[in-house]
Amino acid sequence: MSNQQSNRFFFNVDWVTVLIYIALCAIGFVNIYASVFNPDESATFNFASNYGKQLIFIITGLILGLSILLLDAKFFSVFSPIIYGVTMLLLLIVLVVGRNVGGNQAWIPLGSFRLQPSELAKFGTALLLARYISSFSPKLTTLKPVLMAAIIIILPMCLIMLQPDAGSMLVFLSFMFPLYREGLPGYLLVIFWGMVLLFILNLFLTPWILISAILAIGGLFIYFNKRKQQRMITIGVITLAAIGYLFIAKLMFENVLQPHQRTRIELILGLKTDPRGAGYNVNQSKIAIGSGQLTGRGFLEGTQTKYGYVPEQSTDFIFSTIGEEWGFAGCFVVIALYLFMLLRIINLAERQRSTFSRVYGYCVACIIFFHVFINIGMTIGIVPVIGIPLPFISYGGSSLWSFTVLLFIFLKLDSNRMGFI
Repeated sequence: MSNQQSNRFFFNVDWVTVLIYIALCAIGFVNIYASVFNPDESATFNFASNYGKQLIFIITGLILGLSILLLDAKFFSVFSPIIYGVTMLLLLIVLVVGRNVGGNQAWIPLGSFRLQPSELAKFGTALLLARYISSFSPKLTTLKPVLMAAIIIILPMCLIMLQPDAGSMLVFLSFMFPLYREGLPGYLLVIFWGMVLLFILNLFLTPWILISAILAIGGLFIYFNKRKQQRMITIGVITLAAIGYLFIAKLMFENVLQPHQRTRIELILGLKTDPRGAGYNVNQSKIAIGSGQLTGRGFLEGTQTKYGYVPEQSTDFIFSTIGEEWGFAGCFVVIALYLFMLLRIINLAERQRSTFSRVYGYCVACIIFFHVFINIGMTIGIVPVIGIPLPFISYGGSSLWSFTVLLFIFLKLDSNRMGFI
């Protein structure tokens, strides 16, 4: 690499985002250390512990990220189908040789390390989706390109659901928003959120009450559009589809979701209370976060954290450690860092000259946002516990490396935005 190329590489990379990434990784390491700290241990640092392993993951993640920045930006567009195919193959392999942890066969054992293919599938799907939209310039207002984009997204969702890992599967719904940015009709998003609302109402009300309400609303729309035959037919089809969806949603809730997943949804919606059973994790997490008050109890001073009252505290519930030991101030800093990163990624995405880079940038932002919102939401009890990590902070090599690759690919694309059309 010549001096001129080296200087261009240095100045074109968005190092502010890199610094935010490093800050979040550092926060993760400190809080993982606190979550597993044992004052009775004689060793001050143990590489066999979660915090020791996480330090290795962070160092190797940085090396991986910097290596990505040295690659040609066009590599990711050209090889996106291969990368997607490899991640789909890994999702198939895990169903055969995967290790079952917590009811999910989602990890491939590689010695002492466990690889989670569903994490890798996120950037693989984002790359192929960006490649499809940029290469063929489809109009997402017609059926065929929407179906093609849907197939790219739904294939990994189906394979992940076979594990079954509903939490990781739901993350792929975030790809709807980059499609919306590229022209997906708004009414499809309305239909999606309508399905979510019907799913929730289906748990509160009997099917016949909902069917009567849907028929009544559909009848009113038909009555006020009785002079427009085509619109009446469309309303009739939507009404019948909504009724059919009620029965499908009921079957999915009772037969597809696992018992503990159904219980978590019922707890969030107030249909069930179980503070010592399925609701224990969330209840203890809320106690930990609330006890931190404004400035927290202090590093290694959290009683909920120190005595292990919150299960999975270094992974899914790492935010409760931040809340207890660093208080509202610490939580504010972490959320502010995420918000700054997301706004910066969106700003960088909008300045791309390449459609591929722009779509991929929005995919990165939406995946990170979904993880942050759901993870923090489940630790404070406003969304069901679906077991997804907090980006760059939760313990885990697969998670940290996949988010690192996801982010640094976009940083590479952005650094070469003037030469990548």
